[in-house]
Amino acid sequence: MDSTTTRPARVLRLVAAAACLPYLTLKIAWIAGSTVGIPAGSELLDKRATMAAANSLTVLMDAAVIVLAFALTRPWGRRMPAWLVGLPLWAATGLLAPIVVGFPLQALISVFGGGGGGAADDDAQFLDEWVFTVVYVGFGIQALALGGLFVLYVRDRWGPLLRGRLGDLPPSPTAPAQRVLAVLAAVVAAAVAAVHLSWALGSTAGLSDEYAGQRAADLHVNEGMQVAFALAAAAGVVLLAHRRRPRTRLTTAVALGWTGGSALAAWSGWMLLASLVTENPVRGDRQPTQAMNLAYAGGMITGLLVLAVGATLLAERSARVPVAAGGGASAAEGASPAGDTSAAGFARAAAGPAAPAGRPAAAGGAGPEGAAAPAGAASPARTQPSAPGSPLRPVAPGRRAPIPRRS
Repeated sequence: MDSTTTRPARVLRLVAAAACLPYLTLKIAWIAGSTVGIPAGSELLDKRATMAAANSLTVLMDAAVIVLAFALTRPWGRRMPAWLVGLPLWAATGLLAPIVVGFPLQALISVFGGGGGGAADDDAQFLDEWVFTVVYVGFGIQALALGGLFVLYVRDRWGPLLRGRLGDLPPSPTAPAQRVLAVLAAVVAAAVAAVHLSWALGSTAGLSDEYAGQRAADLHVNEGMQVAFALAAAAGVVLLAHRRRPRTRLTTAVALGWTGGSALAAWSGWMLLASLVTENPVRGDRQPTQAMNLAYAGGMITGLLVLAVGATLLAERSARVPVAAGGGASAAEGASPAGDTSAAGFARAAAGPAAPAGRPAAAGGAGPEGAAAPAGAASPARTQPSAPGSPLRPVAPGRRAPIPRRS
């Protein structure tokens, strides 16, 4: 049974959709002119038109989570092109992963009295404290539910592509280009990690006044997370491209690159876009400095390089490893094996192509036109394609062509 249509998957879909409701309700209320959760005198009450536009964009982004939850659990989601599912999930991972990691850590530190003052009092005048709690708890639940659905979806649709270890991967025709991109990504990631590490350790050089004035604990957590994501992205892409640790599981390397790269690219890209498109709609001292923008740009470049390497590797692997396409024709019916993504399709493709309809194989061997070859007659050797990447193998006269085995 397809695990994306089971009861647990349906429950996760419901949880993901329900977790979006508090945020969507608040945002729609603010767009409509409500001030719920906004204290009197808050800077958010200024420039209402700008804030309405920003809130409308974030409403669309959160509504996309509900669409994704259904795409991961409905038959039509299995028929969507890989990129149309993968890219939104990659962005969602990048935006939600820092919240899943950072918010619980910050809450735990606050419970034990770590870090005080700074921007805490300022935020209290920005939004009521309960708003942050409701919104970020909702984001965390969204991330966990959507992540569970994503794991089930990937396992059912692309599971064969991610099996095995790095040492089992066949040579890649684009290996030199992948290695160059991986080295470049690792170098940029190391520079980004160094900058964020200096800020995590207490340096305020290059930080805006508002960001430097945050509670020390919050700043350390935020910057420490960026260091961790940068190192994860670098480790994942180097493992995938250079394969220096052949016993490492492919899923481990992909998970490191996916999570680290998406977190750097999506979060940094969002912050960079916010600073470039318009000045801060509330306060000028919240504008990122040039140093912060460079760090954001480096994070975005790193994530995109990791994405390019991973996408290239998986595209090449999908051409070698047959997988199922929901509702698509099987390899035996003439469709490309790479387009079939069900477990049954994988099994059929692994067994090899069936004889063409209407042309049964004759016992003792068949000639080009399907006629049986006379006993003892000599006929030229034929060739039978083997798995992608394997040479053509001659077939001895008078013998049935062997069924090719796919790697």
